[in-house]
Amino acid sequence: MPESPAPTLIPGRAPVPVYRGMDRAALDRQYTPSHRVPDLRAYLDRYARDSANARSRHPVLTGLPYGPHPAETLDYFPAPDGPDGPPPLQVFVHGGNWQELSKDDSAFPAPPLLRAGAAVAVVGYGLAPATRLDDMVAMVRRAVHWLHRHADALGFAPDRLHLAGHSAGAHLAAMALLPRVPGTPHHGPDVSAAIAGATLLSGMYDLEPVRLCYVNDALALDPAAAHRNSPLHHLPPRLPPVVLARGADETAEYARQHALMAAALRRRAPLTDLVAPAHNHFSLPYALAAPGSPLGTTVLTALARGRPRSVPAGRSSRE
Repeated sequence: MPESPAPTLIPGRAPVPVYRGMDRAALDRQYTPSHRVPDLRAYLDRYARDSANARSRHPVLTGLPYGPHPAETLDYFPAPDGPDGPPPLQVFVHGGNWQELSKDDSAFPAPPLLRAGAAVAVVGYGLAPATRLDDMVAMVRRAVHWLHRHADALGFAPDRLHLAGHSAGAHLAAMALLPRVPGTPHHGPDVSAAIAGATLLSGMYDLEPVRLCYVNDALALDPAAAHRNSPLHHLPPRLPPVVLARGADETAEYARQHALMAAALRRRAPLTDLVAPAHNHFSLPYALAAPGSPLGTTVLTALARGRPRSVPAGRSSRE
């Protein structure tokens, strides 16, 4: 994931605050989660290695096209029917600040999900700067739409489709929960009714500070684009169950984004709010389906049951 650029200091000139009292250098650092870990490359290499192992050790359909763009492909790991019929599906959307990584690096959550009886889809999408954020949002929504339409052919239960995303992928997954954002004709199909539950890991849900930091060098968001692509500002009154999680070792801005999203979701959805004490931004996806961890237990329990009936909003838990 791209590192924030080194700040340019002008002798005799005080830093200029750009957001919540932070100057550009401080804001850049807040949206550079890699500075919290000793070796980012070790995590990225592990993602790629474990993803290759997942594809070599489990049946998988690779490169299935779900839309017209060359980047609109996904990998599908089938699972056998269980005692209650076709399995659930866990869809995973990778992170990378909207500009790095791919589905090829992001199949590592699949093995424990498969062992638990769930099918898995790993979504690829176009990256910045070649692809606009509006178009990435539309791509992920098209992926969910395509999977839901092809549930019978792929062999999973269409009413048990669960969506998960990490970092930038959590943002894109959150955008898929929105029925429609006013003034956004290019955000793709409404797939909100197809999603039985969502898991959002270490995401960014208000993009105004992202617009003001180095990440925007690739995204090129103006204020209007940042607002329409901020799910925090457009959540509908009712949502399916949501698991919202972050690592304990995150920057203050990632923690603040998590807290804001939790407060907004608590009024709208059955919410599980988790801060994982043993994890940082990059290790957290490994807990997605880890048996015995609070996050893994919550996700696997949700996958094991049928599509939940309507539950009053406002429930939450912090573990």
